[in-house]
Amino acid sequence: GITDISMTTNASLLTVKRAESLRAAGMNRLNISLDALDEETFQRVNDVKFPVAKVLQGIECAHAAGFDAVKVNAVIRRGYNEHSILPLARYFHGTGTVLRFIEFMDVGSTNKWNLEDVIPASELIDIINEDMPIDALTPNYRGEVAKRWRYRDGGGEIGFITSVTQSFCGDCARARLSAVGKVYTCLFANGGHDLRGLMRAGASDEELSRAIGRIWTEREDRY
Repeated sequence: GITDISMTTNASLLTVKRAESLRAAGMNRLNISLDALDEETFQRVNDVKFPVAKVLQGIECAHAAGFDAVKVNAVIRRGYNEHSILPLARYFHGTGTVLRFIEFMDVGSTNKWNLEDVIPASELIDIINEDMPIDALTPNYRGEVAKRWRYRDGGGEIGFITSVTQSFCGDCARARLSAVGKVYTCLFANGGHDLRGLMRAGASDEELSRAIGRIWTEREDRY
């Protein structure tokens, strides 16, 4: 069965009340996307018009609502936001929020896969370690996406997701539900599977469970 439910969000609309509603509905974790701290880079990389302050406020709201496992995801792309690596690490150091750096992935069905855009996690680790020494940690469980490290000075944990240089497809047990009700079995899937239509047609929890099981066991993508 599904034992862990998380949501990835840019947190631009996240209030304490909304975060509390998510917890009450069974949400276990929140992953908040933040690729830069300076306004120009943040808005350019993410193609948004709201300020970084709204994201930082959303992170505080998640903590205030009782979410202990709040993670910040930063996708680093060479030539775009690599100057944000150390500012992000310094900002979240010692805050209890786990920052995770993600190798840039050319997701979708028209991948160009220009590896010149990718900063390998090994390089990210070297950059952080030179400024704030870190040590590797053992995984919490098999199939954990992020490689865990900790600051030697007790400043908490930091993670690195090696989605390109050290893929982890063989241990992946994650399905993703989009904001429009489609289930994706892989980040690189060409299309999703509609659950919203079933729900609006009155499908029971048991019928939805069978549908999700069928989607997963009959999947044909083997990225």
